[in-house]
Amino acid sequence: MRVRVAVAQIRPTKADYADNLRRVESVLVDIASWAEPPDLVVFPETVMSGYFLEGGVRDVAVTAGTLMRDLARLHADSGAPALDVAIGFYEEFRNQYYNSALYASLGGAAEVQHVHRKVFLPTYGLFDEHRFVEPGSRVYAFDTRWGRAAMLVCEDAWHSITGTLAALDGAQLILVLSAAPARGVAPAEGCPAEVQSRPASVERWERLVQHMAEEHGVFVVLAQLVGFEGGKGFQGSSTVVGPNGLVLARGPVFEEAVLEADIELDAITRARAAQPLLSDLETQLLNLLRSIDTDRVEAKYDAARDPADGLATPPQAELPSMVGGESPDPMSVDCDLTSRWLVAFLRDEVVRRRGFNKGIVGLSGGVDSALTATLAAQALGPENVIGVRMPYRTSSQESLEHAELVANRLGICLETVDITAAVDGYVDAAHGDTNPTRRGNVMARLRMVALFDLSAKYDALPLGTGNKTERLLGYYTWHADDSPPVNPLGDLFKSQVRQLAKYVGVPEVILAKPATADLVEGQTDEGDLGITYDVADRILHYLLKGLQRHQIVALGFPAADVDLVSDRLNSTHWKRRLPTVALVSGTAIGESYLRPVDY
Repeated sequence: MRVRVAVAQIRPTKADYADNLRRVESVLVDIASWAEPPDLVVFPETVMSGYFLEGGVRDVAVTAGTLMRDLARLHADSGAPALDVAIGFYEEFRNQYYNSALYASLGGAAEVQHVHRKVFLPTYGLFDEHRFVEPGSRVYAFDTRWGRAAMLVCEDAWHSITGTLAALDGAQLILVLSAAPARGVAPAEGCPAEVQSRPASVERWERLVQHMAEEHGVFVVLAQLVGFEGGKGFQGSSTVVGPNGLVLARGPVFEEAVLEADIELDAITRARAAQPLLSDLETQLLNLLRSIDTDRVEAKYDAARDPADGLATPPQAELPSMVGGESPDPMSVDCDLTSRWLVAFLRDEVVRRRGFNKGIVGLSGGVDSALTATLAAQALGPENVIGVRMPYRTSSQESLEHAELVANRLGICLETVDITAAVDGYVDAAHGDTNPTRRGNVMARLRMVALFDLSAKYDALPLGTGNKTERLLGYYTWHADDSPPVNPLGDLFKSQVRQLAKYVGVPEVILAKPATADLVEGQTDEGDLGITYDVADRILHYLLKGLQRHQIVALGFPAADVDLVSDRLNSTHWKRRLPTVALVSGTAIGESYLRPVDY
C-alpha cells in the first residue's frame, strides 16, 4: 500500500494561535491544488504557537477537542480532500499543560485518532520545559485509515527506547514532530554531496532518524520547525526516511517548505526480512526484561546519594572526551553556512518579529561593524541599511576612512554625527573632573544615544556589533556597546568574526589592522587585555566547554594566560545580565513572570 505524505516545515507566529491556524489553512489550500494530494500532512512541534514561550504556555494552550474543531472547520473551508493531519501544540488536559501532538482525520467524520504527550522534557542548556509543562507517560501505536502509526515529540526521539516501543506496538510509520534549534557552525564532515552545508545539529538529527528507521524496519517522518525565536534559529531540514535507513526526502535549512514523499508500506516487509532486528527483539524481549537486576539499579541510585561519592581528584592530564572529538582548530567555522544563518536571522528578527524594514549600524571602521553592516545589507537590502560614523575629536582619521570605504562598497547610506561637542559639554558640566576611561565610557554611551535617536528618525532597528570574546571578557561599556536589541555577532568569537568577514568581502585593510575601540589615542584591544584574541578565544572556548584550569594548561596554554582569561570571565558576569532587582513579591519580572523577549 502506498501512503503519500506531505511535511510542512513552516514558521509560526509567536503566541498567536489564530494566525497560526491561518498558516495551517494556507498549507491545506495549497495542497488542495495538487494533482495528487497527500494522505497525511505532518506539521512540526508547537506549530500552533511557537516553542520558547516559558510562562506564556498558559496563554496559548488549548484542549485537543478545541484544536480538532478548528482544524475540521478550516479544512472544510480549504477545499482540500479528506486527509489526516499530525500537528504539534501546547495542550490543556485535565487541568495540566503538556507539549503534545494531535493526530486527526479530516473530511467526512472528522475525529481525533490519537494525542501523544511529550514524555521526555529537556531541561538543560537552552531548554526549560519541565518548569512549564508536565511530562506524558506513554508511547504506543494507533490505527489510521491507511495503517498503523506512532508519534514522538522532539526529545522523545533521542531516547532509543521510544522508537522500540512504537515498533513493538506495530507502528509502520513513526512521526517525529520537532522544534530543534540549530547549533554548530564548525565545518561539517559527512554532509551529503547533494545538499548545502548544514548545522551540526541537522547532521545529528538525520543520523538519529535514519538509525531509528533502519533498526526497526519502519518509515520515519521528521517534521522540523523553522524561524527564529529570541535568536535561536529552528533548523528545518525535515526528513523522510525509509525502513532501510535511506533518506527519501529532505527539506531546506531555515526556510519554509512543504516536501512530499511516497511511502510504500510493503517495503517494511522486505526491510525486516533482510535485517530481522525487530523480530529478534520480540523473541528475546521477555528474557531481556528478566535480566534487569532491579536490586543493582536501586543500589546505583543509593550510591549516587552517597556524599562521599565523586570526591576523588581526577588525574591532572585527563581531558574530557569532548576535546578529543573536536576538529584541530575549534575556532574554525563553515563561513557559507554561518553567513546564510546570520542573514536569515536578521531577515526574520528585524522584519518579521520586530516589524522594521530598515537597520542602522554604528560604523567604527573596524571588522565587527563592517561585518554586521555587510550581513544587514544582504538580509535587508543595501537601500535599507544606514551606517553611522560618530567620531570624537581624538578619533583616528583612518577609522573614518575605513567606515566610508565599507559604506561605499556596500552601497548603504552613510551619516556622520560628530559627538565632540556633546562629550566635551558633559565633561565641562562635570567640572572637567574625568580620566581617559571615564571619558571613553561617556563617548560610548553618547554614541548609543545618537544611534537610538537616529533609529527613531529613520524607523530603523539598531543592530549590534559586539562579538562573543568582548562579551565574555567584559571588554565593552555597559549599557552602550551592548544596547542594540539585535546582534548577529554575539555568539561568534573574534577569531570567527575575522574568518567570516574575510569570506563576505570586508576590505583587507580593515581585516589586517589591530582591533581598537578608538576611545583613547593609541589604544588597542589586545594591549588593553594583555593577551591576543587568538589565544583568548581558544581559552574561552575550553572554559565554556567545561575544562578545568589544569586541563587547559595541559593543552599547551600558559598558566598565566589561562588565569587572566578565567579571572576576567568570572569577574564580569554582571555585565551580561539585566539590572539586579530586589525580589519582594511572588510575581517578580523575569523570575515568576516569564515571557521571552520576542513574545
